[in-house]
Amino acid sequence: MRVPQKPSPRYRNLFAELGYSLAEINTRTEEIFETLFYGGEDVQLYHSVGADMACFEDTGNYDVRTEGMSYAMMMCVQMDRREEFDRLWRWAKTYMFLNDGPNAGYFAWSCGLDGRKNACGPAPDGEEYFAMALFFAAHRWGDGEVHYEAEARQLLRTCLHKGEDGEGGRPMWDPESYLIRFIPELDFSDPSYHLPHFYELFALWADEEDRPFWRKAAQASRAYWVRACHPITGLCAEYADMDGRPQKTDPKRFGGRHDWYYSDAYRTIFNIALDSVWFGRTPWAVEEANRLQAFFCGGVPDNAIYEVDGTVLPLPALHPIAILATNAAASLAADGPWAEVCARRFWETPLRTGTRRYYDNCLSFFAFLALSGNYRIY
Repeated sequence: MRVPQKPSPRYRNLFAELGYSLAEINTRTEEIFETLFYGGEDVQLYHSVGADMACFEDTGNYDVRTEGMSYAMMMCVQMDRREEFDRLWRWAKTYMFLNDGPNAGYFAWSCGLDGRKNACGPAPDGEEYFAMALFFAAHRWGDGEVHYEAEARQLLRTCLHKGEDGEGGRPMWDPESYLIRFIPELDFSDPSYHLPHFYELFALWADEEDRPFWRKAAQASRAYWVRACHPITGLCAEYADMDGRPQKTDPKRFGGRHDWYYSDAYRTIFNIALDSVWFGRTPWAVEEANRLQAFFCGGVPDNAIYEVDGTVLPLPALHPIAILATNAAASLAADGPWAEVCARRFWETPLRTGTRRYYDNCLSFFAFLALSGNYRIY
């Protein structure tokens, strides 16, 4: 088995603190990876393509997304699985990379399983995960056929400087506020896209002239979380304005409401927790994790949709396991009475099966890696 690395005080193993043995934690970690990648057509998400490529399927939408491809690459580098990593990156560069048009240099956010593009625009969360996974790959494995670090730097260069050459397109980050946009052409954001723990590392490894920007972006995103998360419930919207207020998008363009606590939004508390692991808990992060866990453990159903003020709507959550997983990850930042409850409940919850398993199981694996001390900086 490739997991875990040697125990490190920086990477807290909360499961071990709760009394689970290292042997069962390690076995469970490996089993989750094997299920997602090689568990059989009814459970796996990873599909080999030809001799040297692979894709990672969003089974609920029957497509391949930069979100999932970059997530899978991060899983691989954390688990020391270079062959699978390289196969995924080749598929992304072959089928998703945009070679021309206003978004040239970005990746099409959705493709069919056959590689045909479903869109000619990017989703910035894919680009930032691609870049971070590539940097980690460079540091863990060194360059081979793929020059990982050069690819990461080029991608971040495009993300910040798109359009400066007069060829059209816009950068993914707003140059004045230092905040990531939902998509380059629109001036609102998505709280779950904010990854200050990535930006701190970009500030060390990106092009030297861009490093001050990334340091400011990390600070700006942490401040943005404070504005976007409700001060009582801890909930945030899927999409939010640059001032943090829930964004009331056109439902005809974006498939419905996004100003409530729904699928994208679940990732926000996970990001806050991982930032706390990698760069230290702030007082606000502790309070935020405690608030969110108290909300969900205070008697509300954890499989519904919620207004950010905590109003429970009579609608089912599309990804209830993702809620449970990210609530558990919050325990890495929390110091309240619900931290152990959330972590133990997550331990006892199996991976999701069925067509909607993709998003739940991606967040479940990330949460398990973090809670076991195996989501690490390389």
